[in-house]
Amino acid sequence: MTGPAEGEEPVEPFWMLAANVVMWRRYGEGGQGQRPGTKMFKGGSKVFVGTTRGGLRDCEVAGRPRHGRGYRQSYVATRHLHSFRPVLVRSPALLRFEMGYLEEEYAQNLAVLLEHHAWELRSGAWPDWPHPEPCHCHECLTLRPHR
Repeated sequence: MTGPAEGEEPVEPFWMLAANVVMWRRYGEGGQGQRPGTKMFKGGSKVFVGTTRGGLRDCEVAGRPRHGRGYRQSYVATRHLHSFRPVLVRSPALLRFEMGYLEEEYAQNLAVLLEHHAWELRSGAWPDWPHPEPCHCHECLTLRPHR
């Protein structure tokens, strides 16, 4: 392991929100189709959440992409994320994205708010349509008992 380069100061840790991309997401007419993850991130990928836009409908995230190396920054629909939690980040690579850093208490409150909002967006996306059979969406996977 190497330390900071000569003349470079060590990075001071900062608080950010982390989340995971849903394993499967519904799409199409009535949500009858299912796709793994998102176009940029695999299902289950850990991403770091920055700012939000559109009344919490979209989140700016940074994470390791499906194809390629390093971190990439993108906007992802909040309903495609779950398990929001505050984390203490020490990565200089994430510091370069300048996505906004939080106080610990505010990060905890924001994580609860975004988790609840993401659940509401997922459950309200196709309120009058039944889930496809078999359904792999986040709600169905979390309710299904493990084998």
